[in-house]
Amino acid sequence: MDGISLGLLTLRWNGLLIALGIAFGALLSAVRATRRDADPEIIFDLFLPLAVWGTLGARLWHIFTPSFSALELGLTTRYYFSNPIEIAAFWTGGYGIAGAWLGGILALWYFSRKNGYPFGELADILAPGLALAQAVGRLGNYFNQELYGLPTTFPLKIFIDPNHRLSGFETFNFFQPLFAYESLLNFANLILLLWLSRRFADKLRHGDLFLVYLGFYSLVRALLEFLRLDVSLVNGLNINQVFFALVFLGVAASMLLRLPAVQKTVKSL
Repeated sequence: MDGISLGLLTLRWNGLLIALGIAFGALLSAVRATRRDADPEIIFDLFLPLAVWGTLGARLWHIFTPSFSALELGLTTRYYFSNPIEIAAFWTGGYGIAGAWLGGILALWYFSRKNGYPFGELADILAPGLALAQAVGRLGNYFNQELYGLPTTFPLKIFIDPNHRLSGFETFNFFQPLFAYESLLNFANLILLLWLSRRFADKLRHGDLFLVYLGFYSLVRALLEFLRLDVSLVNGLNINQVFFALVFLGVAASMLLRLPAVQKTVKSL
């Protein structure tokens, strides 16, 4: 069963789980805003710009960095520019979390500037909710038979229908469920963020929690890309792996520079 049928309308499981993930993430962020003596309404005011710019960024990332499966369907960058109406056909093709990050961060930065709210503090409020939204949303990949890894005989595996197998892997039945790995690790990220926010509430500075979220997830994605089959290549490089590796290195450098001893040394130079 692909989803829940409501007469002429069918709610697809993948889309439904993504929507539920976003809703759970927004509710958690609103609760966190209240606990930090901030107006929870700001989270709901942010919902539309984050959703719009995040979706737009995710879509554009897919268009400019199509995966193997998209290329096999003829969904190349040239195809989209030759058929611009297809860019808006969000139900075909795919999305990229890297683009969602870029679009969402841009929207968050603009919103914080416009409303005079510290970017880092607002990002910290949202960080656990983002991890929760990704953890729940990733489970939808199970129903679409996508985001799987190398063939495996391990007990933890997923059967992929022949029509969803990539070229060259038609004879294999079971593959590593990368979506499940990522979902579980996103839940781990959520737990870590909530623990840090409570354990070190008086020591964390604005932006610290958000950096942990970015660093944790970017490391997870960079490593999981080694197992992924449906990758996006740009000039022979796995662009998603390169992007998340660079984000991780950038986060590590930022966190290092935030250490008091390092800051003192830098100021003395």
